[in-house]
Amino acid sequence: MFFSVIIPVYNRPEETEELLNSLYLQDFKDFEVIIVDDGSYRTCEHTLQKFAKTMRVNYYYQNNTGQGFARNLGMEKAKGNYFVFFDSDCIVPSGYLSILYQAIQIKGLDAHGGPDDAGADFSAWQKAMNFSMTSFWTTGGIRGKVKNPAAYQARGYNMGFARKVYERLGGFIHPNMAEDIEMSLRIKKAGFRLELVKEAVVYHRRKNTFSSFVKQAFQFGRNRVFVSNFHPEAVKPVHLLPFFYVLGLVGLLLFNWLAARWLLFLGLGYLTWSVCVLVSSTWQNRSVSIGLLSVLTSVGQLCGYGSGIVYGYLFDKTWERGSR
Repeated sequence: MFFSVIIPVYNRPEETEELLNSLYLQDFKDFEVIIVDDGSYRTCEHTLQKFAKTMRVNYYYQNNTGQGFARNLGMEKAKGNYFVFFDSDCIVPSGYLSILYQAIQIKGLDAHGGPDDAGADFSAWQKAMNFSMTSFWTTGGIRGKVKNPAAYQARGYNMGFARKVYERLGGFIHPNMAEDIEMSLRIKKAGFRLELVKEAVVYHRRKNTFSSFVKQAFQFGRNRVFVSNFHPEAVKPVHLLPFFYVLGLVGLLLFNWLAARWLLFLGLGYLTWSVCVLVSSTWQNRSVSIGLLSVLTSVGQLCGYGSGIVYGYLFDKTWERGSR
């Protein structure tokens, strides 16, 4: 068996069924599916019964410990030569495993990461969130769009690595704080070949509200700082840009009564950025309403991430130093 598809799940039986349906439609059939239920009170065990006769699906339940450790259990149970990880709210195009298999064989990959996108049938809100997570105007376009595939840091919603990588390096070291990024950096430092496979796209059906989206962005900022405890190079200048965005926005809101010339220029800068987001998202999604929503989600994404960076340096890094 070549692929072991490992999926951590927490209270998402409907999304899991949609993901399993997409895996059933894969044109590459040499794979098994391992579902690890991470302490759900809405389990998906009954969902798997629908696929028991058409796919090799195995189900395991563990007490809630986090997605990273759920993936570790999946790898312990896996029989394949190459492990593939998806989040349970993803949908996989039918040619995904074929594309990945060819990339592994042709490029000699030991590990990979792939981009995420919004499906055509997704809601306007989901498409706006997708834009904010992937756009040049928010993340610098580094999420699935790097020019050098070898520079990519794989994410847990769409990544994988060979059994030999697991046997040498072990699994994820943290249950839910940038464990995927840490694993990517550890894989590269060990001399294994990890690259972005741009064609291996998944559709990421996020169910966030605006509040939960901002909280998620905040956690992403914290996570980036957290992983720098293990890999100092994990935080690059591009990751600090949201902090300066928040700093400038706070200054604009607090001191605009001064009407200082530099504040006027700063306000003009934010207005120009907002127009760029609006135009870019409108063009990409062919919808003005999605463009307007993208301005909202982009502001939330940058404010959340920038605040998370600050929190990480003020509290998480301090805690780490005090705990040693």
